[in-house]
Amino acid sequence: MTTKDQGAVFLSGATGEQGLPRIDFLYLSEQDMLRAGVADMAGCVDTMEEMFALLHAGDYRMAGPNSDSHGAMVSFPADSPFPAMPRPTPDRRFMAMPAYLGGRFGTTGMKWYGSNIANREKDLPRSILMFMLNDTDTGAPLALMSGNLLSAYRTGAIPGVGARHLARADARSIGILGPGVMARTVLSACIVARPGIDTLRIKGRGPASLEAFCAWAREAYPQLREIAVVERDEDVVRDSDIVSYCTSGVAGDAGNYPIVRREWLKPGAFLAMPSLCDIDAGLERPDVRKVVDNIGLYEAWYEEIPHPLHNTVPMIGCKFMDMIADGRMAKDALEDIGRIVAGDADGRRDDDEIIILSVGGMPVEDVAWGTVVYRNAVRDGIGVTLNLWDRPVLA
Repeated sequence: MTTKDQGAVFLSGATGEQGLPRIDFLYLSEQDMLRAGVADMAGCVDTMEEMFALLHAGDYRMAGPNSDSHGAMVSFPADSPFPAMPRPTPDRRFMAMPAYLGGRFGTTGMKWYGSNIANREKDLPRSILMFMLNDTDTGAPLALMSGNLLSAYRTGAIPGVGARHLARADARSIGILGPGVMARTVLSACIVARPGIDTLRIKGRGPASLEAFCAWAREAYPQLREIAVVERDEDVVRDSDIVSYCTSGVAGDAGNYPIVRREWLKPGAFLAMPSLCDIDAGLERPDVRKVVDNIGLYEAWYEEIPHPLHNTVPMIGCKFMDMIADGRMAKDALEDIGRIVAGDADGRRDDDEIIILSVGGMPVEDVAWGTVVYRNAVRDGIGVTLNLWDRPVLA
């Protein structure tokens, strides 16, 4: 057993005939992931906060020339001479998202997934994800994990970190657009960060999803004295201390994205935006603070993708990049939450400032939470051991 991963690497000490090591790794199904604590939102928020401090210190690597890329994507052309090649229906893609994270993690991993919004017609999630965790020294696999819950919880935890540092300490109300999986994890994380929340405003497209979400919220959080289903996006935003747009949709014309207007917002509102959205001219003004989860991520997107960036990548941070390029926003006005978490920049400065956090999603988040869940599984004997080899045939 190697000690490279602080005693938790699932790499056998047995050797083959030529003295080369046997390698076993752990397979964790979705139920195994639950037993190993993937749904521990309080732990996930703390882990994401720790991850942001490591990003600020530079103790990480992702893909691309600046080591900040979201990943590598396979997409499909509109016209192909090959009849079996898939057509570019909405959100149809395959993506690999690799990263290394230092600190107490010291591991390397990659999320791999296929996505197609039409999966819903087959009662499948839009994206089906797997995560591979590796020993950074040898490259040996440590675990192959079901990735949907891993990704959902780490995504939701980022708004929780934002709420901890950027929402008002006395925040009582949250407004959410879109009652899906992302809304559940965002609500959970924001309540971890601001446990005084007792009011929820929620808007969705259909009664079935709204009823299911509200029933879950009542059971999971009996502290919610008021759960209001509202009819308009404006009603989600008005009087809410925290606002989060959690809808799924198709990138394209940013003018068709759900919008937030400044006149809807109360003083001191915090917006955590992990999905497509737009803002009006009032929120573009420099007195509204604009924060992203990693400036380098958005710089990488800006180098990799045609402009205007916001039309292709619908995260609000991509609009910030377009605003900088157009001279409508100063580059140094864009803030990095890692710097705030590390204490090198202010969190919330007063009770009236409006703050927007863009949540783009990064594979370092999967590595961080995946490592914690993996180590829990090793400690508690969870999962199925699979053998890679007793000794490698070619070495």
